[in-house]
Amino acid sequence: MSAAPRVVSDVMTQTAVAVGSRASYKEIVELMSQWEVSALPVLAGEGRVIGVVSEADLLLKEGYREEDAAVPDGRPFARVAKADAVYAEDLMTSPAVTVHADAPIAEAARIMARRHVKRLPVVDRLGMLEGVVSRGDLLKVFLRSDEDIAAEVRETVLSELPRGADVRVSVENGVVTLGGRLPEPSSAPLLARAVRAVEGVVDIRVALRSGDG
Repeated sequence: MSAAPRVVSDVMTQTAVAVGSRASYKEIVELMSQWEVSALPVLAGEGRVIGVVSEADLLLKEGYREEDAAVPDGRPFARVAKADAVYAEDLMTSPAVTVHADAPIAEAARIMARRHVKRLPVVDRLGMLEGVVSRGDLLKVFLRSDEDIAAEVRETVLSELPRGADVRVSVENGVVTLGGRLPEPSSAPLLARAVRAVEGVVDIRVALRSGDG
């Protein structure tokens, strides 16, 4: 059975493209186009992440282009500043939303969803850049084979069931089906939760008999 990716370091891109705080607007756009990324970490010193500049930050310049003459006042100051900016230190969103390499993949996914970002710089305890993880990277867990998923369910979940349980597992396209018998019906939700926590599980179907029948 191949090891399932469980933490950010298992799926992140270690060769991360980043810019310095004095990178120009045009340089940032060119790098994003060249590397086909939607955001770049901004670094200070020897590699400490101080912010992130994204396509959304860059597009403010275009968005306010026609408004400058007609509406000189009344715009949010931060947006005006970014629209007028030409260097990464003024364009970036700071502090950066980051994640540690040893964070569970599920934690990175929650951060992305909660903060509405597509990519996260991966940093060490000192805030130094170690890599970048994207939404696509997190989805790699669903590339596990059905055989790998079934084997892990048997080894890590079913092996811990109480005596008298006779549960069988099958997996098709990441969907796990549990069949057989479970002595205590009340333990079925706990069993389902444990199986759902296995990396690569898309969904779960429970078709268990309870008791001795």
